[in-house]
Amino acid sequence: MSRIGKKPIPLPQGVKFEVKGNTVVVQGPKGQVQTHLPSGVELKQADGHIQVTRKDDQYAAVHGLARALVNNAVEGVTKGWNRDLEIVGIGYRAELKGKNTVVFTLGYSHPIEFPLPTGITVSMDPKQTKLTVTGIDRQKVGQVAADMHSLRPPDPYKQKGIRYAGEKLKKKVGKTGAK
Repeated sequence: MSRIGKKPIPLPQGVKFEVKGNTVVVQGPKGQVQTHLPSGVELKQADGHIQVTRKDDQYAAVHGLARALVNNAVEGVTKGWNRDLEIVGIGYRAELKGKNTVVFTLGYSHPIEFPLPTGITVSMDPKQTKLTVTGIDRQKVGQVAADMHSLRPPDPYKQKGIRYAGEKLKKKVGKTGAK
C-alpha cells in the first residue's frame, strides 16, 4: 500500500471539493483549482479529512500521485504557492510593466518582456533583483518560475543569471593561462 496515498488530507474550514468525472474541483478562500484525477482512484470525505482509496492493486502506481495532486490543490486554495528567484549579475534586473508583464534586462542587446499567465502574480524587492512568483496552482507557479529561470540560466564560470533562491551552484575553474 502506498505510504503517501494512505495519508488523509486535512480539509480546512471553507474548502470544498467536488469530483466531476476524472477532474477534481477544489474551492477555497483564494480561488478555485481543477486537477486531474487518475482512473482507479476514489476520494471520500470523512470527519474533516479527504481519504484517497484505490480500486485494486493495479492502480498502486497512481495512488500516491492522486493524493499529492489533491493535497497540492487544497494547499493552494488555502495558503497559495510561491517560488523565489534571484537575479545575479551587474546590470541584470527585472521590473514590472503593468500587472501582467515582467521586463528582464539580462545582458542581451534587448530587454525581454515576459507575459504572466492568468492566476500568477509577481512581486519584487526595491533592488529589482529578487522576484517572488505567487499563485494557487502549484504546477503553474513552478512552470512560470522555470520559464523565467531559462531566460538566463546561471553561468557555471561567473555564476551570473537567474537562479532559484537557495540554489547551490558548482563553480567551474576558468582558463589557467600559458606557461
